[in-house]
Amino acid sequence: MLDELLAVGAATGAAAVVYVAAAARVVRQYERGVVFRLGRLREDIRGPGFTMIVPGVDKLRKVNMQIVTMPVPAQDGITRDNVTVRVDAVIYFKVMDAADAVVRVEDYRFAVSQMAQTSLRSIIGKSDLDDLLSNREKLNQGLELMLDSPAVGWGVSIDRVEIKDVSLPETMKRSMARQAEADRERRARVINADAELQASKKLAEAAGVMSDQPAALQLRLLQTVVAVAAEKNSTLVLPFPVELLRFLERAAQQQGPPPGQEGERTPDGPKSPETRAAVAQPPEAQAPEAPTFEPPLPLADDAPGPAPGQPPAAGGRAGGVTRS
Repeated sequence: MLDELLAVGAATGAAAVVYVAAAARVVRQYERGVVFRLGRLREDIRGPGFTMIVPGVDKLRKVNMQIVTMPVPAQDGITRDNVTVRVDAVIYFKVMDAADAVVRVEDYRFAVSQMAQTSLRSIIGKSDLDDLLSNREKLNQGLELMLDSPAVGWGVSIDRVEIKDVSLPETMKRSMARQAEADRERRARVINADAELQASKKLAEAAGVMSDQPAALQLRLLQTVVAVAAEKNSTLVLPFPVELLRFLERAAQQQGPPPGQEGERTPDGPKSPETRAAVAQPPEAQAPEAPTFEPPLPLADDAPGPAPGQPPAAGGRAGGVTRS
């Protein structure tokens, strides 16, 4: 009798161990358990830790609640300004409601991936190339809104969307490089012209100061000579300023001409002594009369003959001198 009781107790214990082993479940800290009893969803969501289900009746499905990082495959599209680009992105999302993620969508990961690809192509078609390259923050926000609207019904929350890379054709890259080079050259020319303008103003001020003090120009010349000589050059080029020549010319004009050579002032300028002597002479002395010249008389042989019907002149003369 005792042996039978021991056998029954051992069988019962073994059955209990088998039942507990079949019914025991462990849910991790980052997971939630959704229980289906005979195919029907139970309202209570199993939290992390140890839990029990009815073997053969209940089915436990674990849902990961961590943030999922999903890359979006590169999508080819044409921008609003008719430029072919290739754009890829990355999505960060997590499950907010485990029951909706299991019941309302077959595979929430695949659904979010397909929705992201469709939204990315739509964003490409609505944006310009400049927006894709420089205004990505605004595009990321628009893409996040487009994904978050349908994902809320699936129990999924879109945490962040980022456009990773924008690939351009080689011809477009070369065109943009030429444009950037031309823009940099334009800015360099503007800066150079501005520097020349400022330098010209300073030089004009310095020229005004030097014109008031002519000795300053000579001091500047000496400073230039000292600066050139400091480099130990074998050849020293000494510049001769034009302003110095003008200063000497003005000084000579202020002193006037030498005594005895000062001419009479006229509207056309001073007259020299030779000019005054020529004016004082009479017209006969100024311009002697040229000798007259009389042409020789024509010879007889060269004279024209009598006209037809007229008798020749007497003595053989025909209005000329006979040749001896």
